[in-house]
Amino acid sequence: MPDEQTRDRVMTDEQARDPVLTATAVTKSYGSGDAAVPALRGVSAAFGRGRFTAIMGPSGSGKSTFLHCLAGLDTVTSGTVIIGGTDITALSRARLAELRRDRIGFVFQSFNLLPMLTAEENIRLTGRLAGRRADGRWFDTVVDALGLRERLGHRPAEMSGGQQQRVAVARALLTRPEVLFADEPTGNLDSRSGAEVLGFLRAAVDTYRQTVIMVTHDPAAAARADRVLFLADGTIAGELAAPTIDAVHARMRGMEG
Repeated sequence: MPDEQTRDRVMTDEQARDPVLTATAVTKSYGSGDAAVPALRGVSAAFGRGRFTAIMGPSGSGKSTFLHCLAGLDTVTSGTVIIGGTDITALSRARLAELRRDRIGFVFQSFNLLPMLTAEENIRLTGRLAGRRADGRWFDTVVDALGLRERLGHRPAEMSGGQQQRVAVARALLTRPEVLFADEPTGNLDSRSGAEVLGFLRAAVDTYRQTVIMVTHDPAAAARADRVLFLADGTIAGELAAPTIDAVHARMRGMEG
């Protein structure tokens, strides 16, 4: 378990880089009373604007729960999560839904595309639900960067897994979210398609200063990030800046040994 200085350093390092998201003393328990099962135990972390953070940990470490709490997909038991100055833990369900729609992007392992819609319609879906017309130049930029121009008229069943995930990435980026959350985005892809998707996420950070927070079990995926946060038993167990595959492997072996 990390000491207080380690936890404070995780906060300070990212706060110095213009944090867009800050989690403070976040706890999450399932059940109640003697049957309560703690998933997060006072987790604090800050995420810098225009930075790519990977979250890793052994099975049951709380990494996916933490991501879902950060993204407002799950409620916290205690603590705060602030995105762009808004405490999302204090929002009503309706306001939280609006914030997720307007200011957050999501990419999941299962592509979550509507099968009856074309790629273009899936990409534009979130904006249309919000009653907003997408900027034409930005749409073209995203589509061309992801190599989807020739696939815009295709439905999901007519595309490979890698192409479907690129559509999901385009949909997430089209609204210019303050934070893009990715939960095992390469989990259903072959190594080549996975590398392409990770390259696009990396480029979104480097070129457009997008903030990306990604849960992954893959050291090669984590090595694309600017830093890796490690969770164990519902707490921050350390971090790794400028990660390499070998360094991530070594850290994970140490946690699982």
